[in-house]
Amino acid sequence: MAEVNVYYDPMGNTLTVWFGDRHTEYLCEETGDEVILMKNKQGEVIGFEKLNYTIAENTNLKISLETAIAIES
Repeated sequence: MAEVNVYYDPMGNTLTVWFGDRHTEYLCEETGDEVILMKNKQGEVIGFEKLNYTIAENTNLKISLETAIAIES
């Protein structure tokens, strides 16, 4: 089963999403759109961080996930 971890830091105004093992982080790459990609040693993206992300006070952070499966022919 896949696991996704989402962290919101109101002091740093960041939203961090991990969909791989965060302990295998090896490299961070800035995309230029205030997004940082976290990658493992194989270069696979295992998470991302959105900078300057804010949520209005008294607002719940709602998360919706969709999955896609590649089918080999």
